[in-house]
Amino acid sequence: MLGQRLRLARKKAGFSMRELAERLSPPITAQAISKYEAGRMMPNSAVLIGLGRMLDVSLDFLTGSQVEALTGVEFRKHSGTSAKDRACAEAIVTEQLEDYLTIEDILEIPPPADPFGDLRCDHVGSFDEVEDKAGALRRRWDLGLDPVPSVTALLEDRGIRVVAADLPARCDGLACGVTRSGNRPSTETVVISVRTNVERRRLTLAHELAHRVIRGTGRPELPIEKAMHRFAAAFLAPADHLRAEAGFRRQRVPYRELMRLKHFYGMSAAAMLIRLRDVRILPAASVEYAFRTYARSWRTREPEPMADNEGLATFERPRRFERLVWRALGEELISPVRAAELLKRSLGDVEREIRGPLDR
Repeated sequence: MLGQRLRLARKKAGFSMRELAERLSPPITAQAISKYEAGRMMPNSAVLIGLGRMLDVSLDFLTGSQVEALTGVEFRKHSGTSAKDRACAEAIVTEQLEDYLTIEDILEIPPPADPFGDLRCDHVGSFDEVEDKAGALRRRWDLGLDPVPSVTALLEDRGIRVVAADLPARCDGLACGVTRSGNRPSTETVVISVRTNVERRRLTLAHELAHRVIRGTGRPELPIEKAMHRFAAAFLAPADHLRAEAGFRRQRVPYRELMRLKHFYGMSAAAMLIRLRDVRILPAASVEYAFRTYARSWRTREPEPMADNEGLATFERPRRFERLVWRALGEELISPVRAAELLKRSLGDVEREIRGPLDR
């Protein structure tokens, strides 16, 4: 386990074995690092502390026993995402999952029931099937057709762990399976980047949700990522509900109305334009014209972005892990010091939260 973690942390930091050995204190050889990563030798405590400090990872990450491997990793990334970016993202996610799964074990929380059941499929053959899958999941979860107030809370309530992480700039999020050590059952998680705006976060969560339901398309003319985009948009803005809001046939949608729709459904303006085209409210020519003219910058710069403390954005933050830490602290299963470590807050902050405001 330590060897895998050390290799991942080294790639995250961008060091070769030789570069890491040369910078480390106390000094060791590149051959020693190679043996650590291969599991043929274990570092002593001083070297272990030095490795954690140099690679900017915790000792819990290097020695953790909860996460054996991330599997089926599906990145929401930009074209410029590098191997180092991917290694960095996986290291960050692994470290946070170690804490998450540890607190669940402390509280003896049983594994969640499968939230998807027979909705999972290996292939979809058309965009209509993708739309049907999004609608079927909404029905399974009794969501009706109204906008989802918080995609994050919805997934957490269904037993899907959502982790907000400071991912590399070119990575918006990822979904993955988690193989656990020992006889613990495998699980799943969805990760979002705290760097992105709320609109993109919601789309990313719905996109990664799609990866958990649909494994592939089986058709080269139906690229998997386009299918995932379509699922995400259909999940956030069901066709029938959108037609009731915007009408069945339009030649154009004024800017102000488009801004209302994007805030109402909690998705980006560019995604809303495409959704209006996909459900045939707007003709394709009108949407193409928009992206050539007034909307040409919308794919990279969000118009009138949702503020973090307004509307749907108010609720779009993972809260379950924090709730579990406070519960474990309240049940005296962990100390305030351990709670501060898990919450990445100072001990003083945690102690103030324990005692509450002082009377003055």
